[in-house]
Amino acid sequence: MKPTSEGGRAGRLRLREAAPALRAQLTVLSTLVPYLRRYRKPLTLGLVILLLRNLVSVTVPLALRQGVDALAHAFSFQLVLAFAGTMVALTAIKGALLYWMRVILIGVSREIEYELRNDLMAHLLGLCSHFYQRFRTGDIMARATNDLNAVRMMLGPGLMYSADTAATALFAIIVMLYFDWRLTLLALLPAPVVSVVVRHFGQEIHGRFQRIQQIFGDMSNRLQEDVVAVRIIRAYAQEEAEKRNFEELNRRYLEENLRLARLGASLQPLLHSLIGVSFLIVLAYGGYRVLSANLSIGTFMILIVFLGMLIWPMIAVGWVVNLVQRGVASLERINELFRQQPVIRDPAVPRPLPSPLQGEIVFEDVRLRLGGTEVLRGVTLRIPAGATVAIVGQTGAGKSSLVRLIPRIWDPDEGRVLLDGIDVREFRLAQLRQVIGFVPQESFLFSGTLAENIAWGKPDATAEEIRQAAELAGLAPDVATFPQGYDTLIGERGITLSGGQKQRTTIARVILLDPKILILDDALSSVDTVTEEKILSNLAAFMRGRTTIWVSHRASAVRRADWVFVLDQGRLVEEGTPEELLARGGWYAELFRRQMLEQELESV
Repeated sequence: MKPTSEGGRAGRLRLREAAPALRAQLTVLSTLVPYLRRYRKPLTLGLVILLLRNLVSVTVPLALRQGVDALAHAFSFQLVLAFAGTMVALTAIKGALLYWMRVILIGVSREIEYELRNDLMAHLLGLCSHFYQRFRTGDIMARATNDLNAVRMMLGPGLMYSADTAATALFAIIVMLYFDWRLTLLALLPAPVVSVVVRHFGQEIHGRFQRIQQIFGDMSNRLQEDVVAVRIIRAYAQEEAEKRNFEELNRRYLEENLRLARLGASLQPLLHSLIGVSFLIVLAYGGYRVLSANLSIGTFMILIVFLGMLIWPMIAVGWVVNLVQRGVASLERINELFRQQPVIRDPAVPRPLPSPLQGEIVFEDVRLRLGGTEVLRGVTLRIPAGATVAIVGQTGAGKSSLVRLIPRIWDPDEGRVLLDGIDVREFRLAQLRQVIGFVPQESFLFSGTLAENIAWGKPDATAEEIRQAAELAGLAPDVATFPQGYDTLIGERGITLSGGQKQRTTIARVILLDPKILILDDALSSVDTVTEEKILSNLAAFMRGRTTIWVSHRASAVRRADWVFVLDQGRLVEEGTPEELLARGGWYAELFRRQMLEQELESV
């Protein structure tokens, strides 16, 4: 009794160890329930057709048994024709049901993939910059493509063949038990071993596929970075180094896939071996009973046929387990993205924007920490409605961080930012950002024509509106030299344009939106001072009546401002008109004097 007791305890221990993993996988899969619920009608229809197909499949060998027995007693050509016609009809019905089963169930998996991809995209667009500082672009792309495809395969072929193999095995075993339960039980002796093998391989496949997807994300991220930075790579002659880095990742990806392939390949021979054991038992014991006249040839034949029907479920188990474990591992990675919540979000009860909006902006004792570093330290300042103000300071002074608090790209850790006397956190994000035109220092352009990029925020803009916006941004003279004018394709990220042309294109894009508040975050850093002066002259009329904030590290660029704020190491150290600050001889005056000297030296 002792070995049996120890074996029972070991079995219970294995079940307890497997239970948390199973619960975790069920929790992951539960996130698909809302999607499956939306398609419960076609799913139900598909599963009903699946059951009907399996019933027809069971009928085929039963009809075969009847025909063999009938022909064994009295052979006739008419009976052969009737038997053949029955088999053809059943096969045709089975084929038609198989077609519709696949169309419906695979179609549902495609529909869910479509909805899941849309939901993921919408979720990613709703996340704030904090998320994108932690997750790499290549990894996000891998989850949105490769992982999503693995989930679809689990929902389509995985779900369909799981149900199909279960129904086939159930019907076949029921019929076999009906005809000879002893022989059936003997044939099913290897089944517990199959269960253990499948569980073990399933856990291994799950872990290995997760590692593969992580490496695929690393590789996608490396490829994305290398493509974007290809000109820098060439400039520093680092092509060979990047080739080696990518080859190393690619080698790891290959090795992990080969390990997974070897694992999957070893599962099939094991299942075939177990199937062979079942056949050996049936042939040996069933043949003995036929020779002993305890089993008819027809019954023995049908048992062999139904055992043959069990071959596909036992083989498919390995393939289905592979699909399901890959799908669960990928769904875990996708769910990790869905679990990310934006730090900056709409208030529970948003307030409407003041109407009409004046555009007064006030910072009250604002403090901001980024990456553990305090970048703004108790900044308090007021920007009057309709004024043009400049924020200057050295690199790292906190200028960009300050203006990004206005459209809530970031939120302050302490203090408030007020728009017409109301905390900006009380407005709906979309409404707040619609009245703010923000031009960042790093310009981003989309693949397409120049006109499409200028009109990106206003797709219904006319050609004349686009031309006027480009004129104000100082881009029109450059466009005149382009072979196709505003219809010129600018390539991915505007690769065919210079840095200054990119910045002027983004300025034209914001001008077209006609915002009440205009923020230019060092938006002309890539143009020379002469071009900058021309653009500022063009923008003078446009900025009139709008609250305009000009961020720059160039003191000369802000001479047109009504008021200047000087930041240093996250603190407001000076403010006043450009003339007052020059006369004061402080930080701004020193910066202005040094930059004027640099310009004179450059002109020599």
